[in-house]
Amino acid sequence: MNHRRTELLAAGAATVTVILWASAFVSIRSAGAAYSPGALALGRLLSGALALGVICLIRREGLPPRSAWRGIAVSGVLWFGFYMVVLNWGEQQVDAGTAALVVNIGPLLIALLGARLLGDAMPPRLLAGMAVSFAGAVTVGLSMSDDGGSSVLGVILCLLAAIAYAGGVVAQKPALGSATPLQVTTFGCFTGAVVCLPFAGQLVSEAADAPASATLNMVYLGVFPTALAFTTWAYALARTTASRMGATTYAVPALVVLMSWLALGEVPGLLTLAGGTLCLAGVAVSRSRTRRTAAAPVTAPEPQPQPESASDPA
Repeated sequence: MNHRRTELLAAGAATVTVILWASAFVSIRSAGAAYSPGALALGRLLSGALALGVICLIRREGLPPRSAWRGIAVSGVLWFGFYMVVLNWGEQQVDAGTAALVVNIGPLLIALLGARLLGDAMPPRLLAGMAVSFAGAVTVGLSMSDDGGSSVLGVILCLLAAIAYAGGVVAQKPALGSATPLQVTTFGCFTGAVVCLPFAGQLVSEAADAPASATLNMVYLGVFPTALAFTTWAYALARTTASRMGATTYAVPALVVLMSWLALGEVPGLLTLAGGTLCLAGVAVSRSRTRRTAAAPVTAPEPQPQPESASDPA
């Protein structure tokens, strides 16, 4: 029963993350019109770092243990820093559909790196679910792509963003074995903000001329899709494998389509809706388990878990 409760909490945290990350695409579209890629990334990270720092002080979290710093630093540089700048830049060079197509190789890279470096299992249901979701992401991307809207530079930038995303997730997983999700997220965000400090001059000058709506969207990106969503992500990642969490993010394209429909009045075509449905179906398959697997301990091969907490998340 306790294990089942943990699974439900992790699934709930993953759901919060996916919804907020999907909402980020709508906000980036608004803020990106007034802020350059580096300035937007720095403003987002500073807003997130401020929110996370206040929460850490209230909760008296303290510094992460020394063993967690390597993973925090690597994920902070790759995912919080490099990824955000490169993705913002890439989305200015290519249309949204192409960006979604290229960035969505990230979960596949996470699965491969997780199996190679973390020893993550690759059960058939996970592989099948990822294949279905990727097909859905391709369908959504093709349906949203504009003829001639892509550039070689933009595709390369989105590819670099996907690689940085995968590397950051795989580096973050071991750190969660000794540090709390809030510590890992907070100091990863601080690291990313430090990496983006060279864009401080651009941020100051652009903020003076930016409309209030763009600045508010930038702050929203920092507080919700960054501070809150990255913390719920870390909470869920600490309780499952990197591969399964990566597969969960395939729900993002489907939710972006729905949010764009509701918030921006962008009515999706039948092909886009079909692709979004495939994305969600693949996530459902990848996160499902057989009765036998669900009843078995997560990391121990014996029929009954041992009393020494050997199945604590790694």
